[in-house]
Amino acid sequence: MRVLSLKSADGLDAVTLDTVSTPMPGPGEVRVALKAASLNHRELWITRGQYPGMQLPATLGCDGAGVIDAAGDGVDPARVGQEVVLYPGLDWGDDERFPAAAFGLLGMPGPGTIADAICVPAASAIAKPKHLDFASAAAVPLAALTAWRGLVTKAGLKAGEKLLVTGIGGGVATFALKFGVAMGAQVFVTSGSDETLAKARELGAAGTINYREEKWAKPLAQASGGIDVVFDGAPAGGYRNYGRALNMGARVVVYGSTGGHSFEVNAPELFLKNIQLIGTNVGNLAEFEAMMAFVEDKAIEPVIDRSFALSEAKDALAYLESSHGFGKVVIDIGAKGQ
Repeated sequence: MRVLSLKSADGLDAVTLDTVSTPMPGPGEVRVALKAASLNHRELWITRGQYPGMQLPATLGCDGAGVIDAAGDGVDPARVGQEVVLYPGLDWGDDERFPAAAFGLLGMPGPGTIADAICVPAASAIAKPKHLDFASAAAVPLAALTAWRGLVTKAGLKAGEKLLVTGIGGGVATFALKFGVAMGAQVFVTSGSDETLAKARELGAAGTINYREEKWAKPLAQASGGIDVVFDGAPAGGYRNYGRALNMGARVVVYGSTGGHSFEVNAPELFLKNIQLIGTNVGNLAEFEAMMAFVEDKAIEPVIDRSFALSEAKDALAYLESSHGFGKVVIDIGAKGQ
């Protein structure tokens, strides 16, 4: 079978499409014939050796969807033929609040999804929502789970609250916008691109701010009347602007560090307003199952930027690195459709 391999952390030049033996599922596992995968920026970081716990060689990719074609010992053989989407995590551990030290993701250190097939724990293969084709289903897992955990588990977002999503256009932020709208929140977004902001309004954003404009705190406060929840992947550049627009009891959820690893917080604002500053990453299997049920119930569809064939997967990574705009980049591995 074909796999997108990385043997050394020397950038995209080290990525190759190789042929390897098709794996057999072990006890408690299923093998999934993958129909589609999608990219995250973590694949780029891995190629540069910029990801914790590097283990090479690796097959890249942690997002995927396909059809179960084999079941290991202890797995109901009736699952063969089921259309599934894959939980991207491995070994979360027993504490729902945070992952165990052994936690990892598919696509390094686990097997990768940019391949013809993958073996995963049977519990990690979740029934694909009926309204999604394989490409759309493959665009969901990591980005949507990160947004879901941040908004639901960590922030406890409620209908009617004002949510600020920074850096709209990326996969995680776009899912946060879609989830927020579906939950009944008023969603405000930032971007450095007026074109991207226009697309966000089409998806239901109640207000938009171009962060290239200096001192955008006042326009945000005036437009929103105050923010209850912030979902931020780049606090180094944003917190100083939205900090004063936070309402009493606001929750600021940080899921990334684009643009810098540190930022200043005004301590009196923090404690006098009873603001919570919360970190989050990925999510556990129970959260993934709840999130997928929500996606199906609300008929949520991901935004897909562009699709590439498996033979073009290296080009897809280059596109993600240099030209990506709004939504997810998908790898079409097999048959399209339901």
